[in-house]
Amino acid sequence: MDQTPQRLPVLFLSDGVLLPGMVVPIELDEAAQAAVDAARSEGGDQLLVAPRLEDRYASYGVTATIEKVGRFRGGSAAAVLRAGGRARIGSGVTGPGAALWVEATPVDDEGVTARADELAAEYKKLVVAVLQRREAWQIVDSFTALTDPAVIADTAGYAPYLSTDRKRELLETPSVEHRLELLVEWTQEYLAELEVSEKISEDVRESVEKNQREFLLRQQLAAIRKELGEGEPEGTDDYRTRVEAADVPDEVRAALLREVDRLERASDQSPESSYIRTWLDTVLDLPWSTRTQDATDVTAARAVLDADHHGLDDVKDRIVEHLAVRARRAERGLEVVGGRGSGAVVLLAGPPGVGKTSLGESVARALGRKFVRVALGGVRDEAEIRGHRRTYVGALPGRIVRAIKEAGSMNPVVLLDEVDKVGSDYRGDPAAALLEVLDPAQNHTFRDHYLELDLDLSDVLFIATANVLETIPPALLDRMELVTIDGYTEDDKVAIARDFLVPRQRERAALGEDEVSVTEEALRRLATDHTREAGVRQLERLIAKAFRKVATRLASGEEAPVVVDEPRLKDLVGRARFTPEAHERTSVPGVATGLAVTGMGGDVLYIEASSLPGDTTRLDLTGQLGDVMKESAQIALTYVRSHAAELGLDEAALASLTGPLHLHVPAGAVPKDGPSAGVTMTTALVSLATGRNVRGEVGMTGEVSLTGRVLPIGGVKQKLLAAQRAGLTEVYLPARNEPDLDDVPAEVLEALTVHLVADVRQIVATALEPAEAPTVTTAA
Repeated sequence: MDQTPQRLPVLFLSDGVLLPGMVVPIELDEAAQAAVDAARSEGGDQLLVAPRLEDRYASYGVTATIEKVGRFRGGSAAAVLRAGGRARIGSGVTGPGAALWVEATPVDDEGVTARADELAAEYKKLVVAVLQRREAWQIVDSFTALTDPAVIADTAGYAPYLSTDRKRELLETPSVEHRLELLVEWTQEYLAELEVSEKISEDVRESVEKNQREFLLRQQLAAIRKELGEGEPEGTDDYRTRVEAADVPDEVRAALLREVDRLERASDQSPESSYIRTWLDTVLDLPWSTRTQDATDVTAARAVLDADHHGLDDVKDRIVEHLAVRARRAERGLEVVGGRGSGAVVLLAGPPGVGKTSLGESVARALGRKFVRVALGGVRDEAEIRGHRRTYVGALPGRIVRAIKEAGSMNPVVLLDEVDKVGSDYRGDPAAALLEVLDPAQNHTFRDHYLELDLDLSDVLFIATANVLETIPPALLDRMELVTIDGYTEDDKVAIARDFLVPRQRERAALGEDEVSVTEEALRRLATDHTREAGVRQLERLIAKAFRKVATRLASGEEAPVVVDEPRLKDLVGRARFTPEAHERTSVPGVATGLAVTGMGGDVLYIEASSLPGDTTRLDLTGQLGDVMKESAQIALTYVRSHAAELGLDEAALASLTGPLHLHVPAGAVPKDGPSAGVTMTTALVSLATGRNVRGEVGMTGEVSLTGRVLPIGGVKQKLLAAQRAGLTEVYLPARNEPDLDDVPAEVLEALTVHLVADVRQIVATALEPAEAPTVTTAA
């Protein structure tokens, strides 16, 4: 029965449970030291010890006496506690020190009956059996001398085979009879597990001895066969025959024979045997001497490329040039099998949806080579490129070696897709491993970590694809021949849709030419008003959507043929999502239209400037601008303030720029950076100061200096394509970018009036709408 409550500090145990009668040393952390100090501060040496629970406070603990306080050999503080009786934990009370004080009510043992004596005797037998298995004879003697059932039950606190949860359950069980019942059950389970474990250990020992005997017998058998001249053991002769018959370089054959010798000496039971067999299979499966014959008909190759892709003349010209050089080398006897430098490394960079990935397969078909694709997006482990060391379990060669094996040829076309999305972490930098692969001066002796053999990659035509160049390391970019694919014009998109997308989607929708047709005007409207992208991926999705609706209507009883024309577009694909908005956005002073390049291609960028009341010169910048773009805004403001007279700003106009200003670049959720918005910011500030709107049909791009010079920028072709898509008709470019106009399609240059400027004052003088003439009133 419960006794009078006591006020005691609490010491919580995180990794154990203290039962009555136990004497244990504990390490004193900050909280435990506080409990010990609190107990001693009351002039006594008693405290309450309870298990620490994650979801609640324990309801039971034990009263304990502090026998000794000192330090472990390691130097940490420690105390020896002697557990007394159980106590039920009540509400918290106040007390000295930093410890938690509670009311602890001592709990007497219950259920000390004849049944408890029987269970205690049975539990003693089980514990003695466990101790004898462990040969703990001294503990057996002291344990058998116990007679009190409660004391016998609480000795389970020392049992290492009981979990903390089970010991806590014993602590929270006042009934001696119930505690002994639980202990008998748990100890019987443990003895059963011991018997199974001992049987398994015996089986393992017998198996090891058997394997050792078999190994010795096999070694003796091998020696006897060698003495009798009966040949090699069965299984290894197959590898030796395969190596001798394989068409491989001499150094590779020597390495293979060395591994075959190791395999013959190894036991079949040895793990090394399986590693060697896997390595031999991998090396023998590589096409060391297999090469496909390149096509020599340059005209036919160009026809294949033109049949698969519209436009992309730069890439097609590069492949045709490669073929022409190969053909001339073959004619003059310069082409040798395995000759170095007959491959190439080309990087196709451009926005998504322009056909970079699909172009690789067309190139392989035009050359008559095998094609294999290696996806590098998200690869973060250097071993994915160079392979794993053979010592690792589950080691594999790298993706380059696996690509050669899959192609079955030493001169395939290997497409390295999304090379700009290769990452790096503690496992290495895959981009650094690609340096050797993509260097024509080194890749004739590429060495994979798994193979540890020189692999000639000089005949491989590597085609890498990327959306942006900024994330590619400069050393890797320098090893590749860059071919930029900047996107398609409106006419290109219509032609691609007519010749490629419509037939493909018509076939996927199981529609015939006599059932559905699309007018060219509808395709043009889809390309201009429903999509605004550099590629044609979204355009193809809209065509597929229209054909699915047509198929549904034909299945519902509508008569064929169905003609998809402009009036039906709204019903089939929805309303147009894009309309020219430059005139609307620039209808107020302080807004100018710039041109930018993103990973998705070219785009228009609106710069908005606004003045605020106040007498400070603060400049607020919003729109997720990068450091370079913020600096461009500072340069633009400084230039306008310092050259106000040259820009035609009177004192009143200049006064609007000397107070607080706010410069914003929508859309605010998209990060932006780069110096090419400098002239746009300058024009927006002059427009704000003069109150004159920027003409809605005008776009501009260029870096501005503190002296007003317009410096060259990149991405001219993509920016002009974006200007055409946005409905602009005039574009201002830096004069030093004039050579870049040679890459711009003729139809784009015809649709745009391009002004080449060297000073920002030229833009300000013509891009703003004329000032309204003052109204003159005459007296009657």
